[in-house]
Amino acid sequence: MKQYDSNTRRDFMKNAALATAGATVLSSFSIPGAYAAGSDVIKIALVGCGGRGTGAAFQAFATGHNLKLVAMADAFKDQLEDSYSKLFKKFGKEKVDVPEERKFVGFDAYKEAIKEADVVILATPPGFRPDHFEEAVRQDKQVFMEKPVATDAPGIRKVLAVAEEARAKKLNVVVGLQRRYQDNYIETVGRIKDGAIGEIVSGQVFWNGGGVWVRERQPGQTEMEYQMRNWYYFNWLCGDHIVEQHVHNIDVANWIKGSYPVKAEGTGGRLIRTGKDNGEIYDHHVVLFTYDDGTVIHSECRHFPGVHNRVDEAFRGTAGSAFMHAGNHGVIWDAKGNELYNHNGENNPNPYQKEHDELFAAIVKGEYKFADAENAAKSTMTAIMGRYATYSGKIISWEEALNSPISLKPDTLDWDAMPKVLPGEDGYYPHAVPGKTKVV
Repeated sequence: MKQYDSNTRRDFMKNAALATAGATVLSSFSIPGAYAAGSDVIKIALVGCGGRGTGAAFQAFATGHNLKLVAMADAFKDQLEDSYSKLFKKFGKEKVDVPEERKFVGFDAYKEAIKEADVVILATPPGFRPDHFEEAVRQDKQVFMEKPVATDAPGIRKVLAVAEEARAKKLNVVVGLQRRYQDNYIETVGRIKDGAIGEIVSGQVFWNGGGVWVRERQPGQTEMEYQMRNWYYFNWLCGDHIVEQHVHNIDVANWIKGSYPVKAEGTGGRLIRTGKDNGEIYDHHVVLFTYDDGTVIHSECRHFPGVHNRVDEAFRGTAGSAFMHAGNHGVIWDAKGNELYNHNGENNPNPYQKEHDELFAAIVKGEYKFADAENAAKSTMTAIMGRYATYSGKIISWEEALNSPISLKPDTLDWDAMPKVLPGEDGYYPHAVPGKTKVV
């Protein structure tokens, strides 16, 4: 069987406007600031010290390269200290050299942490990602950033502009859409793109699960602190679960199609997750994404506890069908149902780890190889467009969605400042009502 390397996944776009960089190896590239004064240590800054950020730091160290964590930043001191304690306990002073003066806390902490490093890990709630990515590129840093990369159209437009700057500066950018680094997806998608099932005519993508954590309001919290602690339930921070989680599956559809949808229509709402601590987001979305060739992808995500779960992607073509699942599955059938390919996922590398393995291998070799930001921004925009459709109850075009002027970000980031969405006198937050809510 033909093998599809990790660069294939980015070499798929039909035109330059939608292209990602793929693998571009430069003969005269050096990491800004790295190896200074004869050192071969690559310095890392962690911006966002929650579970995902801490996990990403573990994975960076697991690459086996000569890395040192030299700075950390988070809005919350307790979260930073918890992350530091875990990392220091595992790796010790040799790898985790973050004295008090390089532990930065607050809304602007990221600026100071980024100054200290060669490579930055951006893992805060995604509402902050556009500004943090902008600062990292402004300071000429290599970047690993988690998905999604924004929560509204103005944020996406900023990420797209910064992605161009990163490309011009030849800064590696890897984004945590890890299915693009996962062997069963690389192998299966590669075969689909070689025509194994013919032209794609339809597809289904799912993230149906039981939901995530809730963090209750604590005495003495300001509204800003409460929303940031309970960030998953507020759109300026999370984007709703269609953006925060389902972007993975939506990105697979875009990858296979080699393009982005031209319009979205759908429905959604709040049936089960309706408490005061559930903020403003929906608990289910069902969207039809239509591409420029008429292909329709059915997109579905929900957070209902105690029911059947499904997180996967399936596609039908003119000559067969394919199915993929995060648990290392990838199967292709011909039009008669005969199995053409079944991926053996045994001993496949962890895709979360592989993201870091590939990024740091490129950095150590002095290669410019990864430009994930543009595609990640457009797949995030696809998910946001789906949210716009379910919230408004209208058909939303790509142009309408991308050009929406509506910013969710608070006018001021300060502990005593007020976010744009506030609870009513009864303690419940207003949420979108189809037919009434304006999104574009």
